Amino acid sequence: MLLQVTPNGPWGKDRHPAMPVGRAELLAEVRECLRAGARGVHLHVRDEAGAETLSPAIVNETCRQVRAVAAEEGVPVEVGLTTGAWIVPGLADRIAMIREWEGVDCATVNLSEEGFERVMAAMLEAGIGIDVGLWAPVEMAGLIASGLLPHAQRVSIELDPGEPYFLTGDPVDVARQVNDALDAAGSTCPRLTHGMNDWTWPLVADAFRRGHDTRVGFEDSVRLPDGTVARSNADLVRAAVELRSRCTD
Repeated sequence: MLLQVTPNGPWGKDRHPAMPVGRAELLAEVRECLRAGARGVHLHVRDEAGAETLSPAIVNETCRQVRAVAAEEGVPVEVGLTTGAWIVPGLADRIAMIREWEGVDCATVNLSEEGFERVMAAMLEAGIGIDVGLWAPVEMAGLIASGLLPHAQRVSIELDPGEPYFLTGDPVDVARQVNDALDAAGSTCPRLTHGMNDWTWPLVADAFRRGHDTRVGFEDSVRLPDGTVARSNADLVRAAVELRSRCTD
């Protein structure tokens, strides 16, 4: 089971004063998270002004430095990115940038975004693993119709009680619906289950019980399982490692 950390997302320091925005902050946070037990990172790369970017030059250098940190720590790391349409709204421009990425193992493609099929096809051609961003059971039909599910490196079951679907009910039950639909579609690729805000820790525990990959980090929630605010992303990773030991005993 891969434990991934997503240290920043699209957020700034108004979400948490220790949010790693600059590259030096990000690398320091990644180092501590690797020491705490993370073996994957999901990055929202930033430029010098702190704005999200898909620029190949900045992405490639950030990935190179993250890998250098992992090498110094003597641990393996999977480097994942986002392909979020809000960063570069123009589909053709976004695809052109993705084609020039280096050092990226996989990237999340949100099924809720127009043109996701073209983004996934470009990633396959570029040798970047497709991490399907599946936010609700209703998205399964479009994923199956695309014909790209068999080519995915992983399906990330990303459940948020907020936008865009305003899901309700028990998050574990919603995750079950998605997993059942993936099973019915014959999908055998790895799955990563995670939630946002109040759904974070119930879905991390569900992932561990299922033997799935999962993730924690300031992108999803700044709170620990007991509701207190974490001091750092590494605190969240340590809490996840402890939870994993309880869920898998």
